[in-house]
Amino acid sequence: MLDLVIDARRGGFHLEISARFAAPLTVIFGPSGAGKSTLLRFLAGLDRPDQGRIVFNGTALTDSALRTYVPPGRRSCSLVTQQPALFPHMRVGSNVRYGIPGKNAGIWARRVEEALELVGASDLIRRFPRELSGGEAQRVALARAIAVEPRLLLLDEPFSALDGTAADALLERLKPWLAERNVQTLIVTHNATDAFMTGAEVALLKQGRIIAQGPATQVLATERQRLLAHLQTD
Repeated sequence: MLDLVIDARRGGFHLEISARFAAPLTVIFGPSGAGKSTLLRFLAGLDRPDQGRIVFNGTALTDSALRTYVPPGRRSCSLVTQQPALFPHMRVGSNVRYGIPGKNAGIWARRVEEALELVGASDLIRRFPRELSGGEAQRVALARAIAVEPRLLLLDEPFSALDGTAADALLERLKPWLAERNVQTLIVTHNATDAFMTGAEVALLKQGRIIAQGPATQVLATERQRLLAHLQTD
């Protein structure tokens, strides 16, 4: 269960969301400029609103009125972007290990091995990022994000370098792992195919607000009807 309350401004953009996501995996779908990436960066703490508040499951991450701001490293949150930000001087194993708390080498090794196996990248452990294809780099970035076992996993167009079959297979492998560990996951995309592919709950974001929420077929049908109604009134 994810309860999210956001009423925050940055520059001229206003993100205003009050939503509850019951499913462990939710797709945030919407056109470019809707605020999808802004939403994820606000939650991860990479961008700080000029004013407003961000509340995650009852905990205020940001509240300008109370001068509250939880830094990114204390949010138990992982973000994977469309362009994997891997450390070029580190091998894949070291990239995935980065961020795992503690100094127990056994825990490091177990988590790295498990994460790479989960995303189908075990054979890449000794490679450097420059030796990876785009799809391989995205798999490694995802492995690094899940290796720290976050409470909240944020995925920003994370499968763009994978074909539909590979992306679907990867998600099917991830779902039980995420559910077992109670990791709430948000995926943002502008691609309707991605929204259908996951079989997850879908929230339609437009101009900083969620205007529809539910199964993909229902949400996208509602959007289609809205577009047709708009065309008929023009």
